[in-house]
Amino acid sequence: MKLNLKNPLVFFDLETTGTNINLDRIVEICYLKVFPNGNEESNTMRINPEMHIPEEASAVHGIYDEDVKNCPTFKDVARSIATSITGCDLAGFNSNRFDIPVLAEEFLRAGVDIDLSRRKFVDVQVIFHKMEQRTLSAAYKFYCGKNLEDAHSAEADTRATYEVLMAQLDRYPDLQNDISFLADYSSFNKNVDFAGRMVYDDKGVEIFNFGKYKGLSVAEVLKRDPGYYGWIQSSDFTLNTKAMLTKIRLRELTNK
Repeated sequence: MKLNLKNPLVFFDLETTGTNINLDRIVEICYLKVFPNGNEESNTMRINPEMHIPEEASAVHGIYDEDVKNCPTFKDVARSIATSITGCDLAGFNSNRFDIPVLAEEFLRAGVDIDLSRRKFVDVQVIFHKMEQRTLSAAYKFYCGKNLEDAHSAEADTRATYEVLMAQLDRYPDLQNDISFLADYSSFNKNVDFAGRMVYDDKGVEIFNFGKYKGLSVAEVLKRDPGYYGWIQSSDFTLNTKAMLTKIRLRELTNK
């Protein structure tokens, strides 16, 4: 199976200091760029997260403070990574809920302006869960007939994710070999921000997806309760969520 691509598709995986997309940092990133002609280009790099890697995280991915103390920070490599993925669509395993939001936060911290919202995102885990309900190791065994060695190493997980997607396309006739279709199929909601705190409703209106205003128009809430904007800006929300809320607020002020 060869992927039917209009743009290069970058499969990527992150190993991090934890699972909090607001606060935790990348310690390893691997990406595999697949070009429309089938050529592949891969890169793996360790990252100094500029914070202690908790023991429970190290127990999962095997990366410790000592391993990354002399590695570049994300800010050091952010522009290089941004250049590598510019014009590409992105794919991963649980990437829509974790890897994409974490990557977006790291770019914002590094001051690198990259508009990820223009890209299509294919989440192989969502396809798998809709079809079979399993983990990446089980998906690899189920679809590819092989055991996933070195699970939770970014490089092994990235390659496995690529192979699983191709096997899924071979297995399910209903899955179209088209990145737009796969991106739509593997999304739970049409997110306004990567963390999914705001989503688009059926009419394309931004609505809150959490809290006391869940299901209500963002613009209407900001008009009715201006203090809610300030509360979000001063609370523990992602930088991307705050930036997208600010964009909506400025748009509404301009349209008055």
